[in-house]
Amino acid sequence: MKRRVLGAGLALLAIGALATPTDAAGKKLTIALIPGLTTDAFYITMHKGAQAAADALGDTLVFQGAPDFNPVVQVPVLDAVIARHPDAILIAPTDKVQLVQPLKKAIDAGIKVITVDTFIGTGKYQTGSGDADFPLSYVASDNILGGQIAARALAKAIGDKGKVYVSNVKPGVSTTDQREEGFKDEMKNHPGITVLETQYNDDDANKAASQLQSVLARNPDLAGVFGANLFSALGAANGVKQGGAAGRIKVAAFDAPKSIVGQLKSGLVDMAIAQHPAEIGYFGVVAAHAYLNGQSIPTAIGTGFTVITKDNVDDPNVSRFLYSE
Repeated sequence: MKRRVLGAGLALLAIGALATPTDAAGKKLTIALIPGLTTDAFYITMHKGAQAAADALGDTLVFQGAPDFNPVVQVPVLDAVIARHPDAILIAPTDKVQLVQPLKKAIDAGIKVITVDTFIGTGKYQTGSGDADFPLSYVASDNILGGQIAARALAKAIGDKGKVYVSNVKPGVSTTDQREEGFKDEMKNHPGITVLETQYNDDDANKAASQLQSVLARNPDLAGVFGANLFSALGAANGVKQGGAAGRIKVAAFDAPKSIVGQLKSGLVDMAIAQHPAEIGYFGVVAAHAYLNGQSIPTAIGTGFTVITKDNVDDPNVSRFLYSE
């Protein structure tokens, strides 16, 4: 049965693995981390968290990925990692369907699999049903909750009335699908807000900007937009600026690299929903190490969010959640 560990539960899992030398130190492991792409600040920060855990546990971490978020380029990377035969693979699958069979090759080779950030199938693992429930655990933000948080923040920013839409990547990416789902579900609680048709930009910020201007031309009373990932948000924000509507149309961004600080302070982006990717990487390694040293782990491990605005971005307790670059 799926269990979610939050806050103190995560700390207990980490402390349990790190603070019991007899259990944790017995078997030194090689753990591979395959990100969604190697050049994104989110995954760079995740890598740092994973490396910190590997260093603390005495494990070897292998970090190998592709420069684009695309299953066509991720699968060959996965095949190459499988050929190295690590003890476990942590992977952010770039498609919840297309990565199922390639990941089964890892299982067939005796390699344990944990998904991080994104998932395969439904993300519900070890259920005994379906063909994609074989990973041990899913370590990630609760993306439905993240979408709900973004919706509440955007609704407040636009005075609980007006038209909004979601700028998204493409259907089939587990995380952004869930963020859109959570956003739309929460907006049902705000009857004064109309949610327009989602615009898919194929992770192209220029396309997202063009789409914003097209939506604005059809809806001159557009009040806000939710970018379901960073490129969607920054592209939409540039479209707002190009359309001469900066300050009037509010932009909520999902993800928060350090480069977004300027956009927050200038008002180009009104809020950024920061995940905690270092925690995802850290607890992914801890979970793999614990399992391979004979401990049980939960099938789902959730990490938190921080809402960053121009009013709190200089607070050290908030700015520490900006992603490394």
